[in-house]
Amino acid sequence: MMAPRARALLIAAPAVLPVALVLTGALVAALLQSLGLLPIIGEPEFSTAAWDADGELLLATGISVYIAAASTVLSVVVGFLIAAYVLTSGVSSRVLAVLSAASVPIPHLVAAGAMGLLLSDAGFLARVFGMPSGFPGLVGGRGWGAAILEFGWKESAFVALVLVGSMARSAGGLCEAAATLGASAKQRMLHVLLPLALPALGVSALVVFVYTLGSYEAPWLLGPVSPEPLPVRAVRLFGSIDLTARPEAMATALASVVVGLAAIGAGLLLLRRVRGWR
Repeated sequence: MMAPRARALLIAAPAVLPVALVLTGALVAALLQSLGLLPIIGEPEFSTAAWDADGELLLATGISVYIAAASTVLSVVVGFLIAAYVLTSGVSSRVLAVLSAASVPIPHLVAAGAMGLLLSDAGFLARVFGMPSGFPGLVGGRGWGAAILEFGWKESAFVALVLVGSMARSAGGLCEAAATLGASAKQRMLHVLLPLALPALGVSALVVFVYTLGSYEAPWLLGPVSPEPLPVRAVRLFGSIDLTARPEAMATALASVVVGLAAIGAGLLLLRRVRGWR
């Protein structure tokens, strides 16, 4: 009798193996190209110069991790609050749920453009409210505020949908029982909904972090020209007319992959230890 896990792996193999082979081949080719062993022009020559790049790759990695971490925290907090309100409130919560779900299919390129029109120095909010001169520049600013807000807005809806789907059956009854025992709304949120949401919250936070780490549109449209995060730097170098910049492009893309895999591994390990997942 075949074990359930072995049967599941056998069923998934026809779909997983071709993807794994293509992905492995692409990563190996990118690694060889970043090391100068698979050049577009010239003779192969081993070199790690693309991985040094005068500290630019390390700086780009730090910026990408900062954007991804800040966006993940913002989206998780807002998404949890939306889910808690939807699960514990009445008719008005349904309107909020519909509005949140409606923002999910909007492409990030469109959302980033809308955020730029809203938050720029000559944008809608500046024209209506007249932003003070000392107000920090969100679009094109060093803090990447507009890009983080765009990610937080878009991904908070995703987090809320995941949480509502995972808690819809049990949250209502448990909150009613806690309210009967005298728990306040704050206590129900912190001691009932939050522990119930932790597994789905951890998984959705991991998905948001990895996605925003490699997302290109919002940082490109809403961030400063320099310094660049990993995806913006990789696209710029890959599209350069200077073919000798291709190894740096591959090194930048691989750095994003390495950081993403490290985040996934650390996140799954943390979830397994905290929740006892198997």
